[in-house]
Amino acid sequence: MPESSAPSTSRRLLSLLTVLQSRRDWSAAALAGRLDVSERTVRRDVDRLRELGYEIDATRGPAGGYRLRAGARLPPVAFDAEQAVAVAVALRVAASTGGLIADAAEEALSVLSRLLPEALGRRAQRFAVEAVPPAGAVAVDPAVLGAIEAAIDAAEEVRFDYSGSEGRVRVTEPHHLLWSGGRWYLIGFTPERADWRVYRVDRMTLKSHRGRAFSRRELPGRDPVRYLEGRFRGGDEAGQWPCRGEVVVAASCAELAPYMVDGTLVDTDDGRTRVSLGSWSWGALAAECLRFDRPISDARPAALRQALAEAARRAAAAAVV
Repeated sequence: MPESSAPSTSRRLLSLLTVLQSRRDWSAAALAGRLDVSERTVRRDVDRLRELGYEIDATRGPAGGYRLRAGARLPPVAFDAEQAVAVAVALRVAASTGGLIADAAEEALSVLSRLLPEALGRRAQRFAVEAVPPAGAVAVDPAVLGAIEAAIDAAEEVRFDYSGSEGRVRVTEPHHLLWSGGRWYLIGFTPERADWRVYRVDRMTLKSHRGRAFSRRELPGRDPVRYLEGRFRGGDEAGQWPCRGEVVVAASCAELAPYMVDGTLVDTDDGRTRVSLGSWSWGALAAECLRFDRPISDARPAALRQALAEAARRAAAAAVV
């Protein structure tokens, strides 16, 4: 191959790699059109990538194409501009957790930062403020997180003391390790209770050896993030609030939108808005409905109306001089 064509080939290979990484299957024709080359060139470039260690499957026939799959070792990975910024931001957030992969994330971020073009580096840096750990974040020994992660991977019980449990050794089958609101949480199935439990990792003191092997179970709702949200809210495994209701507020959707965090707004076509909200109790939900400081009506269901009436009685009693 003439030397003059090498830079063009290198750029083309990187472009092909980026495209192959973006979805599961590509036909030769689609790749040729995307890269503005011939199908013959696509075939040659696929062979070059294979020589570099990339595992690329090919299928023949009218519906044939190429698929990039995981190989036996980690090959170089190519990103476009948007992907590179997203990876840098994600690494910055991971490094800020102080957890299991914080050091590795910091090292990877350092490598990526040196390679990013100056303009992309500035874009990624603008997200740095968002990566600051939240107030009240609790540090956890990375060795503890590593031990829990190893137990999850090996499907072996963890044995631990838990603050407030009066020295009783607890045993759970670890399934999911999550970081939320500045704290690490373990979701595990506890045989003693025959139920799922959530533990704060900073309150766990692991024993030196793990327990028996277990068969993995399916978490209710299948989504550990929503399951954790549901436990925080006192709701179900789907992350729903236990008490949900709605009222009509004498204000437009545009006026209410800045004050909505977790709920829905529907325009009633008469300048008012139907607001749907959730909370951990009916009394707390009534307070949420009253915080808009506008007239409200048509509260549903009956439990919410009763809670609003009780709130009105309490407010009237407090207003007596």
